[in-house]
Amino acid sequence: MQEETKILYNADCPVCRFEIDHYASYSADRGLALRFDDLNSCDLNSWGLSSDQAAKRLYVRKSGQLYSGIPAFLVLWQDMPRYRFLARLIGLPIIKQAASAIYDYVLAPIIYRWHLRRQARRTAPHSNGNSAGF
Repeated sequence: MQEETKILYNADCPVCRFEIDHYASYSADRGLALRFDDLNSCDLNSWGLSSDQAAKRLYVRKSGQLYSGIPAFLVLWQDMPRYRFLARLIGLPIIKQAASAIYDYVLAPIIYRWHLRRQARRTAPHSNGNSAGF
């Protein structure tokens, strides 16, 4: 029996949810040992992460090791037969460096800022409708 790989993601993020829902469906159809934890409803203490840390990037735990960012994607893709080629390709040294830089300095920060805006909108007091601002 294959050891379970655990994936921590933000189901409140439309981008994250779209991608992870695809992976979850793919893995369920094939009986793969993947478990998808929504950071908004799981015990983050078991991950050793704060909610803010968890919202900043994708995390994967396999064989007791915690991976984040592109290394996490590589572990996840390696566990899904259709995506193994992608893991091998993105895992090549030059490509991995470029992909990591793009993820770490562009994509993850943008997605995290969207997350913070969604949170702020949820907690902001609602207007009376008399405001001219949108």
